[in-house]
Amino acid sequence: MIIRRVTVLSVLSALLLLSSAAFAQEESPWKHGEVSVLGTGFFTKNSQGNGISQHSTDTGGVIAGYRYHFDRWLAAEANYGYARNTQQNFTSGGPFNIQANVHQATAALVVTVPGSYRFNPYVLAGAGALVFDPTGNAGQSVAGALQQAKAAFVYGGGVDFSLVRHVALRAEYRGYVYNRPDFQLAGLDSRVTAHTAQPSAGLVFRF
Repeated sequence: MIIRRVTVLSVLSALLLLSSAAFAQEESPWKHGEVSVLGTGFFTKNSQGNGISQHSTDTGGVIAGYRYHFDRWLAAEANYGYARNTQQNFTSGGPFNIQANVHQATAALVVTVPGSYRFNPYVLAGAGALVFDPTGNAGQSVAGALQQAKAAFVYGGGVDFSLVRHVALRAEYRGYVYNRPDFQLAGLDSRVTAHTAQPSAGLVFRF
């Protein structure tokens, strides 16, 4: 009888310990989601190829994202961004300006490197698409220019600085590598790879 009671108590104790461990893991401060809203710059490097010289105006925009932390080291995120620039194309037939809204949609894995409670640096890498959508504004478009999406590789890094428990300040850099858009116009196909730098800063809200 005594042995049976000891066995029951041992089982109950083990179950309580497992339940406590599971609850603690579920409530781990590292397993959380966060939403970020950042103001950005959008700077594309000049390029030349196939007889076409290309320059895109520097501009600003916004990027919003959601990030989920699986543990203290690894997270996944999805982002949407918006900017507007004017791509200036110089060909043997003359200059062509195409103003376009640039939408960006990307997903990436994020690795947090050792930091402190308030100071959390990270690096990221992923893929997505940049969508170039001509505005059609007078003097800023070319007849026949159409919306075009370009697959992009994204890489970068940044740092979060905790302000209060659920709010942090984020400074970040992203680089995008993709093929230059030609807006489905054969005469503007430069066949070169473009690089856009996107520094940004803003707020992160954790929950």
